[in-house]
Amino acid sequence: MSEGMNLMKKRWLVLPASCFVTLCIGSLYAWSVFAAPMAEYLSRITGEEIKSLSIVFTVANAVGPITMISGGFINDKFGPKWTILAGGILFGAGMIGSGFASSVAMLIVTYGLLVGLGVGMIYGTVVSNTVKFFPDKRGMAGGIITACYGGSSILIPSIANLLVRQYQVTSAFRILGIVMLAILCLSAFIIIPCPKDFRVENPGAKAKTSDEPARDCTYKEMLKEPLFYLMLISMVCGAFGGLMIISQASQIGQKMMLFTAAEAAAAVSVLAFFNTAGRLVSGSISDRIGKTNMLKITFVGSVIGGILLFTCRSGNIPLFYSGIALVGFCFGGIMGIYPAFTAAMFGSKNNSVNYGIMFIGFAFAGFAGPMAMNTVYTSTDSYQMAFLISAVLAAAGFVLIVLFDRKVRKYRI
Repeated sequence: MSEGMNLMKKRWLVLPASCFVTLCIGSLYAWSVFAAPMAEYLSRITGEEIKSLSIVFTVANAVGPITMISGGFINDKFGPKWTILAGGILFGAGMIGSGFASSVAMLIVTYGLLVGLGVGMIYGTVVSNTVKFFPDKRGMAGGIITACYGGSSILIPSIANLLVRQYQVTSAFRILGIVMLAILCLSAFIIIPCPKDFRVENPGAKAKTSDEPARDCTYKEMLKEPLFYLMLISMVCGAFGGLMIISQASQIGQKMMLFTAAEAAAAVSVLAFFNTAGRLVSGSISDRIGKTNMLKITFVGSVIGGILLFTCRSGNIPLFYSGIALVGFCFGGIMGIYPAFTAAMFGSKNNSVNYGIMFIGFAFAGFAGPMAMNTVYTSTDSYQMAFLISAVLAAAGFVLIVLFDRKVRKYRI
């Protein structure tokens, strides 16, 4: 009993430490602050004009699932401390190394590969371990931890921008890399592994809650479940529109709404705020009304947000802000629910690996969404059709969750 009560207290120490970790690795999404000054710097030292470094960010997002899955195996065998340390070293080395990059190829290696692999290794481990510690509040825990990851896109860009202006872009990389490496390594020694069969001690509760699956699936068992593919495809549908807009929010504001750079930056901040809020709010509400019910609401919201942006034209600022706020909130909600959703369906024991595999859907959406928007804009000189595509995919995601719900009746997940 005393050991159980001690763990009940320790989980409230693990949660904030995990939040600091995801806040650091979420700085991956501060890339937009680094991109322009880094392109200018590399153009200057190489003598070649470099117009875009989008390939660097694409690589960083694409490689994440590799270490999310492998990191899940490492976490299951050695625990989160060593996984976070290994990922922290990769991440820190990548950030610091980016400060010494002298070519696009080197930047792809340092930021694209090292930072991307470090984020993947840490993210899945921290999220899964935290969710295991809160079997009574999976949605809340998943929402908080992913909200910090999303919230990094609000906090870190301001700090990075200040460092770039005060010093230079290469120094900004090095400073942030050193500080974050220290935070990640320190947090690794605070975050303890959640013991197997950890239960919340509540004498008045039933022996088995309705949010628990009948068994803990291995990744091989999960891959044999048809419901896994419904979840995976619905994740792609839900993440597509959010990642598409997040990747080019500033350009959308300037080209579609004729915003100044400062006005576009404000729009990016609004999008980031609602993305973060969606993770926190939706995760907590899903514990009360069920995860599939909350996912249905977020998919409907994504459809409405996409339609608002599709009908928006230059000058209609309230409609534009309503659209990006709704898309950001619902995208964040989907990402906040999915870690707990995966654990509720396939069990907490192997969730480190299982969620890493599920995250492939996010990585695919992160590649397909921005690419679709670029293609649409290049061929039509407008973003509107891309917003309509995102709305249609969100509607498809809603249908998939309805089908999922009909297949799974015995659990309120």
